[in-house]
Amino acid sequence: MHNEFTAHTVSTNSESFIPLEPEVRLHITGLRNDYYLNILDWNQENLIAIALGSAAHIWNGETYRSTEGVNLNSSLKYISSVAWIKQGTCLAVGTSDGEVQLWDIETKKRLRNMFGHLSVVGAMSWNHYILSSGSRLGLIHHHDVRISQHHVGTLCHNKQSICSLKWSTNSKLLASGSSDGLLNIWPNDPGATVHCKPLKAIPHASAVKAMNWCPWQSEILATGGGMKDGFLRVWDVSTGKTIETTDTKSQVNICSLFWLPKTNELMTGQGLPKNQMKIWKYPTLTNSTDLYGHKGRVLHIALSPDHSRIFSLAADGMACL
Repeated sequence: MHNEFTAHTVSTNSESFIPLEPEVRLHITGLRNDYYLNILDWNQENLIAIALGSAAHIWNGETYRSTEGVNLNSSLKYISSVAWIKQGTCLAVGTSDGEVQLWDIETKKRLRNMFGHLSVVGAMSWNHYILSSGSRLGLIHHHDVRISQHHVGTLCHNKQSICSLKWSTNSKLLASGSSDGLLNIWPNDPGATVHCKPLKAIPHASAVKAMNWCPWQSEILATGGGMKDGFLRVWDVSTGKTIETTDTKSQVNICSLFWLPKTNELMTGQGLPKNQMKIWKYPTLTNSTDLYGHKGRVLHIALSPDHSRIFSLAADGMACL
């Protein structure tokens, strides 16, 4: 990963102003063009984790310097998901052979291996000291990282790949999305068994990968449509009903999605035809801004801890800030 070029910073008196072109572009070597993985995360310490093959690189959002923080030292497996603990520098790493590993990025040491999955771990989400991980076999495992017998519960989403997993901001609900278009809403019950039923099961036309909870309304969830379904939907999960829906005019899919708390807006990472990022006013879902900088579908986006910058990662092997 190397810095291709740095553009000038655009300054403005408006807090809500977003430059239409990126201020930094990075050429990424080794990026997997896989819609179902979650290989980008930005933590409260201003560190960005990006999984590239069997390694995870850590990019400092302040100094713009990168280091190799995690390396599986294996040509037979790759890192399929990353997730920072909410406070601190512990990084959870999911692998293609079903492992979940915890790493201390400051010391660059692996803290522990957690087994239980039998396939690719494509999505993870933290709820305090409970780490939830989802695999391509449709199982979600809850790990209590404080204890030696870490595996404390299992949910059975279905038999299709888990491609998105998000705990709500108030820690009461877990949303899981799968490759066959099912969105499930689960209660906070770390000791759950495979017989546990979701509070809500909401079908979609295709894969539910782009998904995020509203930071200021705890039961509001936004989802982006998968293959040939370019619709952005905002749900009230207490009722299972949509609040608003809009067609993003994406011919392929919405690949990524994030809320922008400073401006009460949503951002989506798009595929064809324009591979751009779109900003939507909430709750009307009117398109306010389009951001360009990629030539491939925008697979991953992350928001800085101060909510002022956006990091995007696309299938063209470019990252933009």
